[in-house]
Amino acid sequence: MTALRENDTPLYDAESTRVYDATDHDMAPEPLVSDDATRTSTVGLDLLTPEELDELGRELDAMRVRLLAELGQEDADYIRRVMKARTALEVVGRGLFFVPFVPGAWLGGVASLSLSKILDNMEIGHNVMHGQYDWMNDPELSSKAFEWDTVGMAKGWKNTHNYVHHTYTNIHGKDRDIGYGLVRIDPDQPWHPAYLGNPVYAMALALLFEWGVLVHDLERDRVTRGEETPEEWKARNAGTLAKIRRQLLKDYVVFPALTGPFFLSTLLGNLSANLVRNVWAFAVIFCGHFPADVESWTEEEAENETRGQWYLRQLHGSANISGGRLFHIMTGNLSHQIEHHLFPDIPSRRYPQIAPEIRAICEKYGLKYNTGPLSRQLGSVAKKITRYALPPRKRGGRGFFDREWTAPHGR
Repeated sequence: MTALRENDTPLYDAESTRVYDATDHDMAPEPLVSDDATRTSTVGLDLLTPEELDELGRELDAMRVRLLAELGQEDADYIRRVMKARTALEVVGRGLFFVPFVPGAWLGGVASLSLSKILDNMEIGHNVMHGQYDWMNDPELSSKAFEWDTVGMAKGWKNTHNYVHHTYTNIHGKDRDIGYGLVRIDPDQPWHPAYLGNPVYAMALALLFEWGVLVHDLERDRVTRGEETPEEWKARNAGTLAKIRRQLLKDYVVFPALTGPFFLSTLLGNLSANLVRNVWAFAVIFCGHFPADVESWTEEEAENETRGQWYLRQLHGSANISGGRLFHIMTGNLSHQIEHHLFPDIPSRRYPQIAPEIRAICEKYGLKYNTGPLSRQLGSVAKKITRYALPPRKRGGRGFFDREWTAPHGR
């Protein structure tokens, strides 16, 4: 049985107004404690001694302190340049939709608007809402005020992603990002015949990723599990319909209407840009969390973990994607998912700089550093989605009908 310490803040307060900030992940390992204070977490004990894990924690904490002390003008200039690039790309993209009769203009508009939306969601939105630039005291870059160009509301994402996912990374029963409640991506997810549609669900999620994240963040299952009343659920998600309405009006009514006789082509251009952004975000997120060799844990294994064990769980619960500088920027530097999970509130432009240090630390302790090109990581994810659509084989079994399955909770 897992519990919060007496002085810990519950996941939801009575008025559902708490906004988790970027440093809440730093409460780890306090949120996951056992009723039995003598229980010892087993995370990483098959790889390192408790003393080595403590040293790993001290080493990474020292790196974090050093990085925080180094933050300054270069980081501020970088994110402001990215914001200018996002705005310029959006202006160019929407402008080209006014002249769709010019050869290549429509495709250029889709490409430019797609890049703008990708920068907004990945390098700006995701990282600003992690609090990476709160130290600048710039209202435009405040994690508490930022709202991004996607249908989901920032406040829901900051709870399910910033706090829940980054604190309980890859812990079954705690981290809701494992398969997003839709896809079986880990062998410890109980199999059910419904998972035979795994590849179809994954493709649908890729195309509709912003809507999938919206549904994920709403956490409707809290009502069905009796953890929240319908009234509490509505209060927590207040403003969601207004955000959806604004997004739909902007992309599918207002901007198309501004182009007059080219209403339909502009609407299709905006729809295409959203689809490109969705598929790209899906690919980056899934390659950062679900390629081969990414590990997961049970609640019991993670209870009472030390700081070093929390760091090791982040190291082995995520994966990188190799590539050039522009590629990294367009992923929001989430191609350095390992570095991001170690230091989620450090500006993302620092991740490529510290990646060699993290890799050296992994080599020093004999820990794996999961990285590879996009094609390999994406292929690995596709293989897992396909493999885990089928039930686990019985020991000694040879075919599909030798497989066994267990219904997951709530089905």
